[in-house]
Amino acid sequence: MRLLLCLCAVWCLVALPLSAGERSTTQNWPEFRGPRGDGTTEAVGLPLRWSETENVVWKTPLHGRGWSSPVIWDGQVWVTTGTEDGRKLSAVCVEADSGRILHDIVVFEPAEPQYCHPTNSYASPTPAIEAGRIYVHFGAHGTACLDTGTGRIVWTRDDLQCNHFRGPGSSPILEGDLLVAQFDGFDQQYVIALDKHTGRTVWKADRDIDYGTDNGDMKKAYATPTIIESGGRRQLISPSAVATIAYDPATGKELWRVRHGGMNAAARPLFGGGLVYIAAGEGNRSLIAVQPGGSGDVSDSHIVWQTGNSVPKRPSQGLLGELLFMMNDSGVASCLDARTGEVVWRERLAGEYWASPLAGDGRIYFFSQDGRTPVVAADREFRLLAENRLDTGFNASPAVAGRALYLRTFTHLYRIEQRGD
Repeated sequence: MRLLLCLCAVWCLVALPLSAGERSTTQNWPEFRGPRGDGTTEAVGLPLRWSETENVVWKTPLHGRGWSSPVIWDGQVWVTTGTEDGRKLSAVCVEADSGRILHDIVVFEPAEPQYCHPTNSYASPTPAIEAGRIYVHFGAHGTACLDTGTGRIVWTRDDLQCNHFRGPGSSPILEGDLLVAQFDGFDQQYVIALDKHTGRTVWKADRDIDYGTDNGDMKKAYATPTIIESGGRRQLISPSAVATIAYDPATGKELWRVRHGGMNAAARPLFGGGLVYIAAGEGNRSLIAVQPGGSGDVSDSHIVWQTGNSVPKRPSQGLLGELLFMMNDSGVASCLDARTGEVVWRERLAGEYWASPLAGDGRIYFFSQDGRTPVVAADREFRLLAENRLDTGFNASPAVAGRALYLRTFTHLYRIEQRGD
């Protein structure tokens, strides 16, 4: 209780996660879940309503199959895609103004692709982008750096192995001169940092986790890590099956860990108000709020609250001030008090959800697998502001640049923007 009271007293000192995109503007969306890695945007004037015939600036078909989310830099929108059999893995660049395809580059051609579950894709990890460079990642099938101006491949790595067993999912992130990626597979589990200029390995941290089983299926995870700064040190918050580990991002040295159980962790951690929010567990630890400090195993000392109610397995959450918003896979939307974990409201909406929500302009946007997008007020009172629909659905999460939404459905990339303003 004393820890909780202290945290509440300093809640106004909200800390934001840090990423390669922290220097970017609202014109860029540099990695999975945007500039801060949390699905929030400072953009105003975002569209509230759209359909196939309303507020669509352009709609561009995408070949192949891929659940990676769009990333945006200097007027270019990039996604990855792959053939159904995984034998061609590509990077596609679309001009943000026109929807015209600028680059369509086959990056890898695996001779013997791993098995990919029918609900996953060979191109599920979201790229990371910065000025002049994009970093595409297909898990064990390959990681590459491309020149965004020419489409030239700068470097590749296809020797970073693990058996994904169901296909890849974790997205890479940029940290200074490093590109960090997670490989939590059936047979191997590790985190690796590459020199973003050359692709060479700078450090590799093998997971030292007691999974409690020899079944590799229970060791898999698909989460994307988050960089935070707390207690005067930068920390790489890296979810895996059973536990989440905080590393020194410069060296890969472990700082602390927390046990939560579970497997197939997919949500990206959030950081705010002095707490890290991790949705990676099972039972009453499906979602935990952790004070990011100490050393060693802090499971018994640093968990502030925990819950197992309506927690999503695949979509990440959204944090706005003292409110935590989430949509679980089966369509239950919730708002929690981020300080205590208490439910503020909970509502069932139509559809099933894998994509992560967007928080911006006083709203929360949710994206379903049937193409439905309910928009609710980012408030303590549940208010459904709009419900939009496109022809096909979403597994990819949204991106924002300016006042436009860039939405990837199963078949197309859209630019959605309010007309007539």
